[in-house]
Amino acid sequence: MPGPVVPPSLPFLPGSRPGAGRALELLLVEDEPADASLLRAALREAGSVVQLHHAVDAAEALQRLRRPAAAPPDLLLLDINLPRVNGRELLATLKADPQLAPLPVVVVSTSDAEADVQAAYALGAAGYLVKPVDMDVLIKAMASLCHYWGQVMRLPVRG
Repeated sequence: MPGPVVPPSLPFLPGSRPGAGRALELLLVEDEPADASLLRAALREAGSVVQLHHAVDAAEALQRLRRPAAAPPDLLLLDINLPRVNGRELLATLKADPQLAPLPVVVVSTSDAEADVQAAYALGAAGYLVKPVDMDVLIKAMASLCHYWGQVMRLPVRG
């Protein structure tokens, strides 16, 4: 698993809040390797200070999130079109679990269908980002997302 996407000039202080000297912990749930690589590259190019973890499906995501000793990520980035259990079903499972319900989930999807957007918010998504096809736009979107969740929003201390 790749290490953190942290520019060398910025400190990484585990246990503190994001935006206060610690990387934003992200769990990306994405089954397409090319899309996962693009998001990872966009985060790196944006200079976002993140620790990115990757799960390829809902089962792997739930396994990671339910590990007894593991602190939850600060934010979950969720693709809707997953194999077996789709992103909507995973989102419903997360929001029905008292331990996982507080985790903010941002849907990151190629779908711009209004029904998908409405369903994601109805199930408790904190945001919905349509994956841009232009890399420069994706880089800006990832920079904005990380700035918002890592510096603007007050997230609970992990663990």
